[in-house]
Formats: sequence, C-alpha cells, structure tokens
Amino acid sequence: MKFSDSFLDEVRARLPVSQVVSRRVQLKRAGREWKGLSPFNKEKTPSFTVNDQKGFYHCFSSGRHGDIFRFVMETEGLSFPEAVERLAGEAGVPMPAPDPQYERTVKERLGLMDALEAAAKLFEQALRSGAGRDALTYAEGRGLSRETIAEFRIGYAPGGRDTLKNALLQKGFTEAQLLDTGLVIKPEDGRPTYDRFRDRLTIPILDVKSRVIAFGARALAPDAQPKYLNSPETRLFDKGSTVFNFARARGSAFDKGELIVTEGYMDVIALHQAGFKNAVATLGTAFTARQMEQLWQLAPEPVICFDGDRAGEAAAARAVDRMLPVLREGHSFRFAFLPQGQDPDDLVRSAGASAFSAYLKNAMPLIDMAWRRELRAGAIDTPERRAAFEARVEALLGEIENVRVREHYRREIKNRLFELWRPQPRSGKDGRPGRRNGAKPTRREALPPPTAYGFGTIVTLALVNHPWLLDRFAEEIASVDVTDKKLAALLAAATKAIHDDHAITREALIAGLREGPHGALLDRLLLESHHARHAFLKPDMPRDEVEEQFTDMLYRWRALPTLTREIAESAEVIADMSEAEFERFAVLQQEVASVGLKQDTDDAAMRDAKQRFQDTLARLKSAPPAKGRRRQG
Repeated sequence: MKFSDSFLDEVRARLPVSQVVSRRVQLKRAGREWKGLSPFNKEKTPSFTVNDQKGFYHCFSSGRHGDIFRFVMETEGLSFPEAVERLAGEAGVPMPAPDPQYERTVKERLGLMDALEAAAKLFEQALRSGAGRDALTYAEGRGLSRETIAEFRIGYAPGGRDTLKNALLQKGFTEAQLLDTGLVIKPEDGRPTYDRFRDRLTIPILDVKSRVIAFGARALAPDAQPKYLNSPETRLFDKGSTVFNFARARGSAFDKGELIVTEGYMDVIALHQAGFKNAVATLGTAFTARQMEQLWQLAPEPVICFDGDRAGEAAAARAVDRMLPVLREGHSFRFAFLPQGQDPDDLVRSAGASAFSAYLKNAMPLIDMAWRRELRAGAIDTPERRAAFEARVEALLGEIENVRVREHYRREIKNRLFELWRPQPRSGKDGRPGRRNGAKPTRREALPPPTAYGFGTIVTLALVNHPWLLDRFAEEIASVDVTDKKLAALLAAATKAIHDDHAITREALIAGLREGPHGALLDRLLLESHHARHAFLKPDMPRDEVEEQFTDMLYRWRALPTLTREIAESAEVIADMSEAEFERFAVLQQEVASVGLKQDTDDAAMRDAKQRFQDTLARLKSAPPAKGRRRQG
C-alpha cells in the first residue's frame, strides 16, 4: 500500500524520535540532542545521537541513519508497511482508507488465508486421531516433543484422494479457492480435483504476521516421492520471497543479534526445540535478493549452515555468486560447514546443542568462502594458472555493486595475493635458494634464526589430522618449543584432548577444539593446510605413510638446533657484517632451514648445507673487520 507524504509527516509530527528510540536505547540529554549507546554495535562510549528537531537518529559507529519508521524496521525486523501501521496506531493517526480495488484484493486474499487456516486445523486434528497415529510416531521418532509439535502446528494429511477437499467444501469454501491456495490439484485430462497432500506430515508455512500461506509436507511411506513437498506458487506464497519461521524467530534474532539459516524446515524445528529460537530456513531454494533482505532485517551477518560434503560445498559456492552483488556496509553472511553427512537436525540430536554452537562460533566469513572457492577451482602452479586465478578473483570483485564494500574487498584480496605469491626459499639453477622477488634478504627476514613456529604449525596440524601420532611420538611432540602463544595453546589443548581420550577421532577432536578459544586459529590452519607441501598433513593419507614421513621430518628438524645455537652465539659477528657478507649469511641460513624440512632431500644434502654455513660463519669470526662494515642499530 502506498502512503502519502502528508500522512507519514503527520505520524512523524506526533511521535518524537527520542520517544520511539528510548524503548530500546537509554538516552541522555546532550545539548539539543540525545545520546546513547548504539543499538547496532557493542560500544562503551556513546556514539548514537537523536535529534527531535530534525526528526532523525544517527549512529556514528555503524553509519546508520533514519527516521522513526527506519528505526522500527531496523530494530524489530518489520517491513515498511508494518512499521507505518504500528506507529500510526501508537500516534492515534487513522490509517488511510484503501481504494475499492485494493479492498477487493485484500478480501480475496483473506478468504484464501481462511481456507489455509481451516486446512491447518484439520491437519492438526487428524494427527491426534487414530488415522494419524503413524505420523505422530514418526514425528516423535525424530525427537520432537508434544510441545514442539503443537507450537509449530504440525499435522497429518490423510491418505484419501479428496478427504481434505470434501471437508473444506462442507465448511463453505469453494473449489476455486482451494485451487488458488494450492491445496488441491486439477488434472489436465478433466478428471475431478484431488488433494495435493496425502499421507504426509504437514508443517504450516507462515508469513511475517504468522498467518498460514502454504504448507510443507514430509512423506511417511518409504517409497513415496518426492520426500518433501511444498505448496506451489500462489497469490499468497512466493517461495523466493518467503523465509520459513521468520515471524517466530524475529524476537530471538534481535535479542541475540544473530540468525541461523538452514536449508529445511525440519532443521529449524529441531534447532528451535534445542534452544536455538533464532533459526529460519530458505525452503531449499537458492538465495534470492528478497530473501537476503529479509534475513538482514533480523541480523547483519546471518550464519548459513551447510552439510560438510560436496553437495554442501557446491551449494555454498553457488550462494557466493548471489550474495556478492547485494552486499552493503555492515551486512554480509557467514558459512558454517557441519560434519559430512549431517544436517543441523542430525547434529543436535547426536552430539547436542554445544556441538552445534561450536560450528556456529567458527563460521567462515563470506570473503574466506569466496577465496577458498576460487583457490580450489584449479591448480596455481604455473604463471598461466596463477593469472587465471587472479582473473577469477577480479571477476568476483566486479560482482560487488556497493562501491565502498568492493574497495575493501579489493584491498583484502590484494593483501592475500601478495602473501600467496610471495616466493618461498627454493633451489635455483645453481642449487642455491632463490630470494623473494630477487631482492636482497633483509635482517628481518634472516634474523632471528629459524624458530619452531612453522614447525609447530606442521606438528599441530599433523596431530589434529592424525590423533594416533601422539601415542607413537609423545616425547618428540612434547619437546617441540612453540614460541607463538596462541599456537602453543592450541597444540596443548589438542594434546590434552587426545590424552583424555586415546580413541578420539579427528572429527571429534576438531569439534571439541572449536568449542574452546582456539577454534578460529584451528580453522585458519586447516584452511591453509590445503596448500601444504607435506603430504602427511592430509587426513586421508595411509597410516604407514604418515608415520614414515612424520618420522623423517622429525629427524631433519632435530638437525637444526645446532644452527640456531651457532647463530645466537654469533650475534656480535653478525651485527658487524658488511651488506655482501650479510646477504651470503642469510642465504645460507635459509638454505639449511629449507633443506631441513624438505622431504625429498638425502642426508648428504643436509650435511653439505650445514657444512657450508658453518664454514662461512667460522671465516667471518676469524676475519678482521672489513672496510664498510658497520653496526646496525
């Protein structure tokens, strides 16, 4: 319905912005304005202002700005017409009378809703009857309580061909209305209409005002197809514009500032019963712009749950293309991938609410999902393939319509490409390690000597992917000196979890670690391990190969402490080196470290690299100060 400017101005004139805002924000007078903590961001210093004279609010921390209608829409998830109706009633301003055509349309729609409401009640009654015994048993077998069944108005569609049709006709509804609601089907060959839903568990689909507009139905017979059946598109039900459980989840989503999005209504119902009242579903459709706007009405960064299998990865990849064009400041999506073969319903029933919460906590930002998708699309081991990768990433940036968001994505992608293309030490034609971009090694790159950070990362990932390694290499793993505090804490947590349960699986270990404070670091390392050159970091490697390669790596790393000690003892000599000597020193240092962790190098290569480094260091110690040497500092 369209509202005139004079009508909206009248509502604004009767309701000061501070009056509407103060229901959610504690305001204090600050000169001609009011100030308070932002309702959109967590903050300690007030940055939210309200100006009654000018009729607007402004949030400096989030950039949000608007009038009373916008505030109600952004804080309560209402549409514009709903916000107008709510505030007009509060202001005592009568709603404008609709035109006759609009009234006829509304009356027709209400008649269809009455038919759907009557159908929902008949389905509920059937579930409690003898005919619905098997359907009730199935629902309870899925773990649903009687209270949950009643709250979601779950029912049963009897198996007769026209049971529902006849019952609704007797209540005074017409066959045309039943066709318009999608409750019955008219065969093309002229046969009588018949019930769409037969011998199925039914779940009403509600609009934003909690009115029944359609049904979802789950087959009870094992061989019935399709397993899930929704109402067709009707005047009331637009699948691409509907979010299941929107009205029921609205309050909880606003209170928590979080929204969980699943693919099906059974997942939503199971999550709701498990305490996640802020769950909705997209009814299995690809994300539409309208659905994304609705999701953003409830939370700025909804978490989309996908199965952790190929189908889930593919669905997430497709979602990226639909999300990028509509991104705007402060609004995005995150991705939570559940264990392979499990949906939210399975996970909360088998592992409990805490396990599901852990996956939500470590949900992946949209930019990480887009980056991972393109990185996995093809190899990047040649200049041509790297150029193709950059072209794909550049094309993604072009899909983002919001200029400001696109620029921030561009900066982030630029940083990631720099890190990805930055050369690592590797042998050149003369057998000497190469340098980054052909430049001289800097003191920051060469000193301090190789630490256990890189090695600790490898050990940690190996242990997470193969928990049984701890039993075989407990002493060696315990001796690893990890200087990075966060990584050390993650390794310690993994070690403790395996000690507590020697039979723990990789999946259970990862789920447990994600529940703690180390989840974000673990997920980043697992993502990075996709590019690792160490084959034993892959979770599907045969056990004997993992053990052999892990043993070899440990042997080579044990040869490096001598190098570390020698460098530490020679700090004064290193400080007096000329630039040319320092360059040579750094190259040899990198070579020894590289050889020490390279799996296809024999012991002779390690001995040769170390010997050349030690000879150089000895020569520098015994040589008189060279012209041009100067201390750094």
